[in-house]
Amino acid sequence: MSAGLVEGRMALVTGAAQGIGLAVARTLHQHGAAVAVADLDGERAAKAAAELATDGGPAVLPVACDVTDEQSVADAVERVQRELGGLDVLVNNAGITRDASLRRMRAEDFDAVINVHLRGTWLGVRAGAEVMREAGRGSIVNISSLSGKSGNPGQTNYSAAKAGIVGLTKAAAKELAHRGVRVNAVQPGLIRTAMTEAMPPEVFAEREAAIPMRRAGEPSEVAGAVLFLASDLSSYMTGAVLEVGGGRLM
Repeated sequence: MSAGLVEGRMALVTGAAQGIGLAVARTLHQHGAAVAVADLDGERAAKAAAELATDGGPAVLPVACDVTDEQSVADAVERVQRELGGLDVLVNNAGITRDASLRRMRAEDFDAVINVHLRGTWLGVRAGAEVMREAGRGSIVNISSLSGKSGNPGQTNYSAAKAGIVGLTKAAAKELAHRGVRVNAVQPGLIRTAMTEAMPPEVFAEREAAIPMRRAGEPSEVAGAVLFLASDLSSYMTGAVLEVGGGRLM
């Protein structure tokens, strides 16, 4: 175990059974936090939690959670409080894609992406903030995307949702700052996950070539930015949006 930038804290990460969410949960755990691994798929959450627990250290709690359902989110937060002892860090990471061109995208696919990313983040921020404002401290980190800054063809739903997360982050940060609760966001660029590696190889290569650092990022590199925002190293930061994209949109 490392010295622990979040030693003794309790964290909840949504969409944590794989990809960026799992990397975030692992990094927070390695730095001393007890972590709730939340995912829509409870079995995958349990498998991921068991994997993290093999490293020893603080508790790891699997949680089945539908981030689009108000009661499910409230229950997840309540369970984390009850079983881990509190909630100091919340990472709203859960997401899906339903890509299609504007003219071919179905309304239900637009709604599905907005519901998971934007409604899900809002429900998480609201439920987490209720706990944190009473404690007088806490860090909420919302996962946006560079797609929310530049827009991606075929992703009007995803880009809109990720842009909305930035506005939500800043509004919530202004509401909660005086209660000691910080709300920040991370905007990953092209990150090497199962989702991006399912892209046609020529499309992936084209996007990678447009990045000044000439490579895709790794989930652990996004997790490092989340760890920074979760820790006291960023104690005077709120409403900030950190880009983790290899310089793609600078």
